[in-house]
Amino acid sequence: MKQKITLLFLLATTFLSAQISYTGFIDKYPIEFVTYLYSDGVGTAIYAYSNFDTPIVLSAKLTGKTLVFTEKDKTNKETAKLTFQNYNEKSQQLNGIWKDLNSGKELKIILSKEFVIDYGDNVEWTDREILQPESFKDKYFKLIVSKEKGRFYAQVAGVKIIEKKTDKLIQKIDLECQLWGLNNISIDDYNFDGIPDFSVFESSYAGPNTSSLYILYNPKTGKYFQSIFSGTSLEFDSKAKRIYEHNQCCAGSSHMNAEYKVVNNKMVLIKKTCLELDEKTGDLVESKCD
Repeated sequence: MKQKITLLFLLATTFLSAQISYTGFIDKYPIEFVTYLYSDGVGTAIYAYSNFDTPIVLSAKLTGKTLVFTEKDKTNKETAKLTFQNYNEKSQQLNGIWKDLNSGKELKIILSKEFVIDYGDNVEWTDREILQPESFKDKYFKLIVSKEKGRFYAQVAGVKIIEKKTDKLIQKIDLECQLWGLNNISIDDYNFDGIPDFSVFESSYAGPNTSSLYILYNPKTGKYFQSIFSGTSLEFDSKAKRIYEHNQCCAGSSHMNAEYKVVNNKMVLIKKTCLELDEKTGDLVESKCD
């Protein structure tokens, strides 16, 4: 990330415009800036100074031709705004102002367009990198995104784990996942060993069901590895040291709930219950699991 900023607009077809990457500076400070802007002008964004590489989540609002990003502190107090007048996503250059809301200090922003992540069956490109909002204390993430011809949407092809401040590549992991806006990566202690791990959103399914790939840390090697954890809509309880799975289908008429413990980095089933809709009473009743 040294000597540049990246501004990315992650936007899906019907509700969002094309994803765009810019490079440039705020005054003399290189940053990265990523935003997810909906057609109504509301969205979220990521903001990170390249000298520190710690992403900050922002809110975004496009009103007419004025695009404003707002930064808030932990108490939800607004602390800074980044404003672009006469915004046009087709422009090759964007000029704006960064303003500290506490001191009133203002700095100029100059951005030049780098690339557009577009969609369509006939579009093809590879290995474009997207900063993620989640990071460790000393490491941050970039998704590797590619677009195959014949596939309408871009896909996640991998993830890079990068050292903060030095931008040294620590590890690259090849993956195959659905691109999910800005929030593709989450951080948690998934195997309950007291060391934070990370996951990458894998796919969405019918109803509310989703899946992720869980990448665990090996303290002996100092590297991350893809676990064999699997299931839909997994939730992790660090206090109870349990994993809970929920799968819903058939317009809510069928539910499966399961509880697991972790043994040697494997999910071990403790119990599983299934519910089916009783058409006579309209209630969900316990049934035999397949």
